[in-house]
Order: sequence, then C-alpha cells, then structure tokens
Amino acid sequence: MIIVMRAGASAKQVGEVIAHIEGDGYIAHLADSETGTLVGVVGESDTPFDQAKFEALDGVEKVMRVTVPYKLASREMHPLQSSVPLNGHLMGGDDVLVIAGPCSVESREGIIEIACAVKEAGATALRGGAYKPRTSPYSFQGHGEKGLQWLAEAREVTGLPVVTEVMDPNLVPMVCDYADVLQVGARNMQNFTLLNAVGQSQHPVLLKRGMSSTMEDLLMAAEYVLSHGNNQVMLCERGIRTFEKYTRNTFDLNAIAVLKHLTHLPVVADPSHAVGLREHVGRVALGAVAAGADGVIVEVHPDPDEALSDGRQSLSIPMFQEMMAGIKAVAAAVGRSA
Repeated sequence: MIIVMRAGASAKQVGEVIAHIEGDGYIAHLADSETGTLVGVVGESDTPFDQAKFEALDGVEKVMRVTVPYKLASREMHPLQSSVPLNGHLMGGDDVLVIAGPCSVESREGIIEIACAVKEAGATALRGGAYKPRTSPYSFQGHGEKGLQWLAEAREVTGLPVVTEVMDPNLVPMVCDYADVLQVGARNMQNFTLLNAVGQSQHPVLLKRGMSSTMEDLLMAAEYVLSHGNNQVMLCERGIRTFEKYTRNTFDLNAIAVLKHLTHLPVVADPSHAVGLREHVGRVALGAVAAGADGVIVEVHPDPDEALSDGRQSLSIPMFQEMMAGIKAVAAAVGRSA
C-alpha cells in the first residue's frame, strides 16, 4: 500500500503515519513525488491493514494499492528517478557514466596500468574481479583479498572508485573494506542470502540480471536489497541466454527501455558479457545509451589475447577510447552528457 500525504504535510503528520504503520507490525518506507511525500507500507503482519484508519489521519490525502510485487523498486511507490553517487557524479543523473577495467585483477602493476588508462579515457569507476566465478573449476579464480588490496591501491593512484563482485555472504564485510560498490553477479542474482547480506551492508550495489531471468525476477531480487533500507541499488542488463549462437548471450535492449519505465533505480548496460566479442561491444554500448541506459560497464585489458579470463570480450585500450568518443556523441544526441 502507498499512503499519499497532502502537499505541505508536516514532519509531525508524516511521523504519526509511520508510527501507526509500525505499531500495526508493518514496515514504512518514505519516498518523494512531485506533489509531496509518499509512505510505503510493506511486510506482513497479523494485524489486517485498515485503509479507512489511515485515510482518516491528519495530513493523509489518500491510500493506494501497489499493483506490482516489487513494491520498493516500482515507480508506483517511488515516481522520481533515484540516483547513486559515484566519483562526484550520479548514476541515474544527467550524465552517462562508464565503469571499466579487466575481468579479473591479474597483478598489482596490471590493474594500476589499466586504471590509469581508463581514467585518462574518461571512465568514472574501475571494475575488476578479485573473486571470479568460473564455469570450470580449473580456470583462474582470482587472487582474493590480495586482488582487493591491489584494487584499493589503484584507487589511491587514480581516484577511481572500485566496483568488484562479492559471492559469499560471509565475505561482504571484508569486501566492503576495499570496494566502493558491491557487484552481485548474474549467477548470484537469486542468491537470497547474499542479497540480504549486501542489503544489510548499506553499501552501493550493482545487481546483474541472471542469464535466464526475467525483468520481474531482477526487480524482485532488487527488492531484497531495498527491503533492508539500502536504496543504493543499480540494475545491470548483461545479456540473456537464447537460441542464438553467434554471440555469447543476447543483449536485451528492450530491458533498458522497459526497466527505465518500471523502476526508479538506475539501469546499467554490460555489453561485454552480452556480446562476448570485442569487435561488437562498442556498438552495443552505443545502442544501450540511446535506449536510456544510465551507465555502461565494460571489460578492458591492455593485451586482451593474453588476459587470464574473458579476453575475447575485453576491449583494448584504443578500442575503449573509441567507444568513449562514441558514447559522448550518442549521449549528446539524446540530451545527456558523458
């Protein structure tokens, strides 16, 4: 349910509504609209929700039912666009932000070299995997905490915030010590224990869509994080599994436009994992920006053919520079900046 406060409702009136919600055993979530404050009512309680009681409270204009299951992620509950601060910018603001770096952190010198290169080309943040989920148990799995330390050192050198994946709920506190944004990968999108852990951390979260998951599945996964009061959530479209074999996955351009309509959360595109072929990554990134993506996350490596993981989909430095120029042009064409 959504309780719509009258324009100009006082903080005391809002507080009284919240007190009644919590007194009945529900959870209250505040949101702003163009006309005033909205109070969301979520959770379960043995006390039936009394709509008439809330409509009679001072300052309340009306009570509405939320028609979608992803209450906190929906634009019904939160009509205005949300944003997540990132390196002096806002993911979800006017600027299209770019997160770039290697699939996995291979060495201290290597991650610093890449960080300097992507920063010079205009990247907003640095990505890199310290813990790498791989299809084969014999493939390179990352350097763990040592990799996180190298990422933190690269941040010191360049000033770029760090985005890295966390896979184990028990590692969330430790990864928070090094990273600025916690990435939940496609394979863990419905790892609900992990979603609860990153929600409780109150750390910014980049949540990737599972390769066989619907948009509603993604939004419901985000709901787990939001339910802990962690509103710093970014959604990521990274391609879905279809019958097509010419690319690694199929990039769902529809999802960019539809998610921007359904949710107030920022939407990020990952063309690297979607396409899997570096020669096509840049063009797909431009399409995502044109469709309304708030950001792009791509894999970059100085020598992609020698990368320890995902080299085939990693951009070289010159290719990344070319993509950045294209993003700036497309962003300007759709009334944004990059």
